[in-house]
Amino acid sequence: MFSDWNGKAALAALTTPFTAQGRVDRLKYTAHAAQLLKRGLHGVVPFGTTGEGASLGFQEKAESLETLIAQGIPPRNIVMGIAASSADDAVQMAGHALGLGCRGILLAPPFYFKAPPEEGLYRWFSEVISRLGARARGVVLYHIPQVTGVALSVDLVNRLHAAFGPVVAAIKDSFGDIDTTRRYIQDTGLPTLVGHEGLLSGLIGEGAVGSISGLANLVPERIVQVVNHSQSDALFEPMVRLVVSYPVVPAVKTLLAHQTREPAWLVCRSPLEALGRESSAQLLHSWEALRKAHAA
Repeated sequence: MFSDWNGKAALAALTTPFTAQGRVDRLKYTAHAAQLLKRGLHGVVPFGTTGEGASLGFQEKAESLETLIAQGIPPRNIVMGIAASSADDAVQMAGHALGLGCRGILLAPPFYFKAPPEEGLYRWFSEVISRLGARARGVVLYHIPQVTGVALSVDLVNRLHAAFGPVVAAIKDSFGDIDTTRRYIQDTGLPTLVGHEGLLSGLIGEGAVGSISGLANLVPERIVQVVNHSQSDALFEPMVRLVVSYPVVPAVKTLLAHQTREPAWLVCRSPLEALGRESSAQLLHSWEALRKAHAA
């Protein structure tokens, strides 16, 4: 999956812009994706956690993906985020994305029933992959139990890899616990992608192949430097601490609106809401202070 990226993967968990009416702003979406690729990222992941994917329906995600591709984003640079509780929904969205030529899918576990038995999880993932048939490729298993309420054990990951071979291409760990990520790196046969940017510099040195990152919407060049050149970046850890001290998606959108000088980025899809004026001001002040301190 990562061969033409020299075995590395620096991807953005793509933030989704909305119009004042709450619809996906597809032109702004495409422009943002194109700019991130131009700035060195290997790819983008539409409609993951940072992209509010669980709050959007199939049709608007499908149309937005089609627009990305029609407007020039190469499908080989797209890994589609899939968040669904039913295997039917996951197969429908994954099949559409893979049918358009997307490189792969970032597949979260079913998230409604918490802590399901491992055998049930194995059957769910197996059903999705099996029903995709010849289209199945580039499946990145997505571990983010603080959101889904569902953990993916090393044994489950290895069992799925053994059953489906190279179709199961990688695992992304966004749990934020370094020992958990290390276990994926050391104890599975899969390339590991780091979701917690504060851990990225160290884990690249321990064998992680890259990142699918929310901060890549804001500082893509820094992500690329760490992933491609194994360079450390002391700014990631305080940046992450700052962003997660607020509701994460509205915080990223606040910073993106500030960076681009486009207030339209502030709009979130319900149930999320934009940060209030005081919180926004505090966040932006702290962000700029971090950047200035690092520059000094």
